Amino acid sequence: MWTKGRKDIFNQLSNSFEHNKSEVIWTHCASLGEFEQGRPVLEQLKKQHPNAKILITFFSPSGYEVQKNYNGADWVFYLPIDGKKNANQFINIVKPTVVLFIKYEFWFYYLKALKQRGIPALLVSGNFRPSQIFFKWYGSFYRNILQCFGHLFVQNEESKLLLASIGISENVTINGDTRFDRVIEIAEQFSPIEAIEKFIQKNKVVVAGSTWTEDDEEMNHYANTHQEIKFIIAPHVIEAERLQECLKLYRNSILFSNWQQQTENSNNQYNVLIIDNVGMLSKLYHYATVCFIGGGFEGDGVHNVLEAAVFGKPIVYGPIYEKFKEAVNLIKLGGALTVKNALELESEFDCLLKDESLCLAIGTKSAAFVYANKGATRFVTDYIQLNRLLTN
Repeated sequence: MWTKGRKDIFNQLSNSFEHNKSEVIWTHCASLGEFEQGRPVLEQLKKQHPNAKILITFFSPSGYEVQKNYNGADWVFYLPIDGKKNANQFINIVKPTVVLFIKYEFWFYYLKALKQRGIPALLVSGNFRPSQIFFKWYGSFYRNILQCFGHLFVQNEESKLLLASIGISENVTINGDTRFDRVIEIAEQFSPIEAIEKFIQKNKVVVAGSTWTEDDEEMNHYANTHQEIKFIIAPHVIEAERLQECLKLYRNSILFSNWQQQTENSNNQYNVLIIDNVGMLSKLYHYATVCFIGGGFEGDGVHNVLEAAVFGKPIVYGPIYEKFKEAVNLIKLGGALTVKNALELESEFDCLLKDESLCLAIGTKSAAFVYANKGATRFVTDYIQLNRLLTN
């Protein structure tokens, strides 16, 4: 899929841009997560510059396949692999006016070509750590890549200090994380999902998002022995084999696609609903009594906690979370709980599901954390306005 998506890419680009006369805002995202970080900036820029056109490029199939029909963009493509010839050919065709690279994307030949042509490139939601190659004695080549950005918008003070340590300080702004703005927007635009409301009825609900096998193995005993509680499980991967695994782990379960086909008068004998689509999860947290975020019981760590926190819900996740600042801060502020194993998980579920006032107290703290950190988008859009990077 990665190779197929790039086949004949330059002919596709040429045909798409052949007659374009508008300014082009080009945004590059590695995958779906980076797209969600860039999305608030793009949508605000579109409001401010309605005549400009938006090009989004992705590196990975997981981002492209989900967002290839995103109606906020005029074009969505894979980015041809980094190289001098590809970069120059791409820029010759697209003729971008301003370029946004999101979070971790550093493509040397593209950035070098943009700088040589005087096309402003901005890093949005940058997040740097001492372990990255930029800050090693042998990282001079990669440090040169960062010099190609006209401005770097970073998430925190640590990132700014790290950049200063390698001589990059004048064009750096701490603006926070645009994901806060995005999840607030999602919450404010919430619309009911009829099939979900039919499933949960008036029962208490645990919504478990982005789960892996390790998460489900810690949680399935509780779900299987508490039939009065409704569980909505959204696996991180929705391939057929993984969905079948979930159906086996949760005894009284049904896939969402099959549940949708149930008639209005069907007997709801299930207490676990397995979500087998992409894009619904952020809305599902609205229905939760308690949220569980997957990833905390496997190697890479907990997934996006903000999508649940914005709805003011108590959040539970496994012990692998310390690489993720927002997950750490939620624990410190009392807006989330962490558990080491199934016994601790079941104990916390029991406490929360039996105590509405406790849920409210923890959930209030989680929502307050999100709303206290909004506003990152404005820094980027104001910079573009003040520096007249777009004229339309």
